[in-house]
Amino acid sequence: MKYLLLLLSLSVVIVSCSDEKSRAIPLDTAIEQQVEELLANMTLDEKIGQMTQLVIDVVGQTDVDKPQGFRVDTVKLQEIIGKYKVGSLLNAPSAGALTPEQWQEVIGTIQQFSLREIGIPCLYGLDQNHGSTYSLGGTFFPQNIGMGASFNAELVRQAAEITAYEARASNVPWTFSPTIDLGRDQRWPRLWENFGEDVYVNAAMAVAAVRGFQGDDANHVDSTHIAVTLKHFLGYGIPFTGKDRTPAYISPSDLREKYFEPYRAAIQAGALSLMVNSGSVNGVPVHSNRELLTTWLKEDLNWDGMIITDWADIDNLYNRERVAVDKKDAIRIAINAGIDMTMDPYNVNFCTLLRELVDEGLVAQSRIDDAVRRILRLKLRLGLMDKNLYEATDYQLFGSQQFDSVALRAARESMVLLKNTNNILPLRQGLKILVSGPNANSMRCLNGGWTYTWQGNNVDDLLAGHNTIYEALAARFGSRNVTMCQGVTYNESGQYYDEFEPEIDKAVEAARSVDVIVVCIGENSYTETPGNLSDLTLSANQRELVKALARTGKPIVMILNQGRPRIVADIEPLASAVINMLLPGNMGGDALAELLSGDANFSGKLPYTYPREVNSLHTYDYRMSEEVGTMTGAYNYDARISQQWPFGYGLSYTTFAYSNLRIDKSSFTADDILQVSVDVSNTGNRAGQEAVLLYSSDLIATLTPENRRLRRFEKIELQPGRTQTVSFELPAEELAYVGSDGRWRLDEGEFRITAGGQAATITCTKTKIWDTPNR
Repeated sequence: MKYLLLLLSLSVVIVSCSDEKSRAIPLDTAIEQQVEELLANMTLDEKIGQMTQLVIDVVGQTDVDKPQGFRVDTVKLQEIIGKYKVGSLLNAPSAGALTPEQWQEVIGTIQQFSLREIGIPCLYGLDQNHGSTYSLGGTFFPQNIGMGASFNAELVRQAAEITAYEARASNVPWTFSPTIDLGRDQRWPRLWENFGEDVYVNAAMAVAAVRGFQGDDANHVDSTHIAVTLKHFLGYGIPFTGKDRTPAYISPSDLREKYFEPYRAAIQAGALSLMVNSGSVNGVPVHSNRELLTTWLKEDLNWDGMIITDWADIDNLYNRERVAVDKKDAIRIAINAGIDMTMDPYNVNFCTLLRELVDEGLVAQSRIDDAVRRILRLKLRLGLMDKNLYEATDYQLFGSQQFDSVALRAARESMVLLKNTNNILPLRQGLKILVSGPNANSMRCLNGGWTYTWQGNNVDDLLAGHNTIYEALAARFGSRNVTMCQGVTYNESGQYYDEFEPEIDKAVEAARSVDVIVVCIGENSYTETPGNLSDLTLSANQRELVKALARTGKPIVMILNQGRPRIVADIEPLASAVINMLLPGNMGGDALAELLSGDANFSGKLPYTYPREVNSLHTYDYRMSEEVGTMTGAYNYDARISQQWPFGYGLSYTTFAYSNLRIDKSSFTADDILQVSVDVSNTGNRAGQEAVLLYSSDLIATLTPENRRLRRFEKIELQPGRTQTVSFELPAEELAYVGSDGRWRLDEGEFRITAGGQAATITCTKTKIWDTPNR
């Protein structure tokens, strides 16, 4: 039996779907009829053109008369669209992000040309990973890792909805977002693009993002919504080396049970397209894996959406993965595996080579028609055949204070208070504060990658209207009380990790005249392969800065502003307070100032396990055998899970107490739905939000069971002295796992259900095994 994951109000529930072959998106006969009519009148060259996506630079050039300008070249358009019938373009120009008005002009020219030449509009796509990534003046939210830390699915939906609105203001109908790979290797440079390490969190946030981006009707996406692209299917987030685009080795049971689940949930929620993992899983490049692309996605889920490659990844089948002899052979493999559209992105020889493959009978005409149906269906669902151009003036809320207020709330809820010795926080007004560290005065650091540029660099001037950490603290606590001496700074002309020769002595001297030090450390922005590292430990300069400042005897508030958890075990004891602000976006400085001053309260929780050592990289759902006590005999089998802070950890300025965990059944079978409730009380003296996390533990199973698994979460707000009963509906089937034989199974025996230190044990009375691939 399948489940349909639906976002209802602020909660995510699993709903049974009895028909194994029910469609992921309801059939719309009018759209299907129009698809067939278009397809019947297309030549093979036109069909192959629809399957081709190129980068915007191939059809234009930088306009030197306009700042951040770009001009479409009609001669180049004639070559790309007129001759090769290319049906999709992507990305911002190499000149950088554009204003909505500039996007209107650029995409307007492209659409008019496409409709005149081939009678079908262009499908334009942009990476909108944490807001209006490539539209100047738009709204930026925390990166997904911060949205995961909020444990607030409704915030994810709102952020996606605002991003969609602002994308349409630029005439962009399609985004390469959300990223739901599961960030389960803390070394990976794209960890911050995900919602964290947990399966359920990524699935729930994926569904919320789909609803926000696309609206409630996947067949008729209106003028304030856009199509999503789920990425990167699948297993991308746990490369064996920790380096980007390197192979992953994942057990078949984990691949089905964990890595597939967020994609399954999002597809059942109506996701319209999907992008493929650049690397290989268990030795098979995903771009060549027909079982994953066609069987798991299209057939098992009965999904009629569209699959696109990542950047030039068909080429990588022969020049990196070595499973093809040349590009033509790579195209044959990828298209037959289930790829519908190639992101080439600079070369139209895909069109010529695919035409040869069809003529030679190596790619069937039926496979071409299937791919083009999916592309045309997406364009029709987006309404591009009816209206593909809008006026920027129709979107008056673009970059508005209304949208910034949502971004500010998201930034507040994304920050995690990890330590607060002797309640040093909140900081009282009148204190003399030194702001130090390389991240103290940088908008680039607050936003991370995919911010106007791929690497998120060279953006501070463009974001001058927002506050850095230093600027926000000066505004909140008074410019006379707040001084800055960074001590360590980044070399903005070098690699993301390059730092100038430190001036730690200057920071130490500045610290002598203040009451408290706020030291802002972490990482500069990066994404993808340029963000690879060989040592997860925070840089030596930054750690020495903290040590030197600690020797002054002044209390230290340590701010971690970073895309992944860098090792800080040697300096954490030196800080009185520690805050992981992750990558909070444009409003991050203001949000931090509100939290440090006590005008707002912390509510974020870690969306990943924060490691203590570079050789102790765990996830919270480790298998029980990974932690073994000392045994008698000749050998010491002692194995301990070592972590700096655990998944789901986060402090507040108030306290919460859990009590009276109850489950409506003490015994159950797979057909039952468990009703679980727990009382949560605010036992402190100020209002606060609490993310209530519900876990299960299978105590005995045919596979070594996991420590625990998150099954539900809900964020609540309580005034001091108030108590709220939080209730969850949990279908017992969700306690099943994938066994070594590849089948789902729920074993009879005891299960422990926990929330906030409360626990209850219930018993499954009958084993059930599913033969269907998706339970």
